[in-house]
Amino acid sequence: MATLKILGVEAAIASDSTVGFANLVRVLNDSNATQLITIKAAPGGAVVGSVSLYAYECELINKLPAQSIIGASTTKAVAVSRG
Repeated sequence: MATLKILGVEAAIASDSTVGFANLVRVLNDSNATQLITIKAAPGGAVVGSVSLYAYECELINKLPAQSIIGASTTKAVAVSRG
């Protein structure tokens, strides 16, 4: 298992967030349903890509600092770095 350095406070991402202009974000689907996670070029900008997280799944997502990430009210994110 990889060691992560926590760089912020975990928060819901029900609205566009740059997650502190992070490059690497730990994203948690804290519900029992699959949720769509979307990356945008900037808050309110064009969609760059999206991915589904299964119930209670947690993933690391790389993004550019200015890009925003959005999910459901039960999706949480925090900026991290490796090691």
